[in-house]
Amino acid sequence: MLYWLAKQLAPYHSMFNVFSYLTLRGILAVMTALLLSLVIGPGMIRWLQVGQIGQVVRDDGPQSHLSKKGTPTMGGALIIVAIAVSTLLWADLANRFVWVILLVTLAFGAIGFYDDYLKLVVRSSRGLPAKWKYTWQSVAGLAAAIVLYQTAKVPAETTLFLPFVKGFALPLGAFGFVALTYLMIVGMSNAVNLTDGLDGLAIMPAAMVAGALGVFAYASGNAIFANYLAIPAIPGAGEVLIFCGAMVGAGLGFLWFNAYPAQVFMGDIGALALGAALGVIAVIVRQEVVVLVMGGVFVLETASVILQVASFKLTGKRLFRMAPIHHHFELKGWAEPKVIVRFWIISLLLVLAGLATLKVR
Repeated sequence: MLYWLAKQLAPYHSMFNVFSYLTLRGILAVMTALLLSLVIGPGMIRWLQVGQIGQVVRDDGPQSHLSKKGTPTMGGALIIVAIAVSTLLWADLANRFVWVILLVTLAFGAIGFYDDYLKLVVRSSRGLPAKWKYTWQSVAGLAAAIVLYQTAKVPAETTLFLPFVKGFALPLGAFGFVALTYLMIVGMSNAVNLTDGLDGLAIMPAAMVAGALGVFAYASGNAIFANYLAIPAIPGAGEVLIFCGAMVGAGLGFLWFNAYPAQVFMGDIGALALGAALGVIAVIVRQEVVVLVMGGVFVLETASVILQVASFKLTGKRLFRMAPIHHHFELKGWAEPKVIVRFWIISLLLVLAGLATLKVR
């Protein structure tokens, strides 16, 4: 909205032309989302406390988590509001990628909201049944995949590229593209949700990956940079930087309240939305493989659950003391802040490795 207003005023004063620069609007998106989170956060936390919308803690989990019972949850709504407002203010709303990412984020946020509502307000122990959760996730994921395929303007938008393999370009076709996009969106959504088990554990890696994807988006949207870096040139992808900036700012603002000991948890409303956003952004900038590297912590958490279940069903034995794997380390005696910070460090290294692929092609 502010970007549109600046464009209307530019013919009357040259100072408004500065808002045409993606880098400036990206920075403003970060700052706007961060400030919104810090301003809105305290009021939202009080509202959740008054409504007694608090965390339900499993008795079979780490005993240190029992003190978290009743901590306000569904704070992910704060993240979504900050991202949406900041994006609408600073992004070019004529850009189709911006709307696809926003709508996917809101759709998965709505699914998470209903799940949280059933568990925390209705007090249903199951929440939204898994079959219905995955059904609605599938509907949203497939819808986004079909829209992206149908609106693709250049072949690169539906081609699979691999880092470290220069010249590799595999046209996916309709089925391949839709299937890959669906797996990225739904898979990343649930991976972030599984990771969201400790104070600040999920939000910081999500913010770091979003920031790195913003770099890829900026480079992919610029034909000169894309050619120099040997990455796919995607017309219009640069505008995705604004959403990524908003996600970084909103994530840091939420971390202000979510850092150990957390004043609020994001709940499914935040985790499902953030993961889906990362998945669809990776598809748009054609960096599906790279995002799996940068989001390695999410992949590890998901793999630990799959391996734990498979091992128990096949052998009757558990590979880990508890899954997802962050609980395993807690039960081994690591203090919660130590687990969190060490996972952050791993995430930072993986994000840097992902960014390094810009030059190592």
